[in-house]
Amino acid sequence: MRLFIMLFSLLSIGAHAGATCEAHPKSEWASETTLKQTLEEEGYTIKKFKVDGNCYEIYGRNKAGEKVEIYFDTKTLTIVKAEVER
Repeated sequence: MRLFIMLFSLLSIGAHAGATCEAHPKSEWASETTLKQTLEEEGYTIKKFKVDGNCYEIYGRNKAGEKVEIYFDTKTLTIVKAEVER
């Protein structure tokens, strides 16, 4: 998880278009709490957390204080799309 979070920090915010995530049965979705805890342990502040289609989506700030918008696969919690305001 840490690797995916670090990788997205290299991206910059462009147009605010949603992400396309693979559909998984809800019974296979990873816990929202697990994702939130992992991000907070990595230094992220979550302002808004929501389900967007088949993705988990967060708005907040990374440990450098930059605004972020990140979409995660609901089963694997891998980053599908990430935008950082620089």
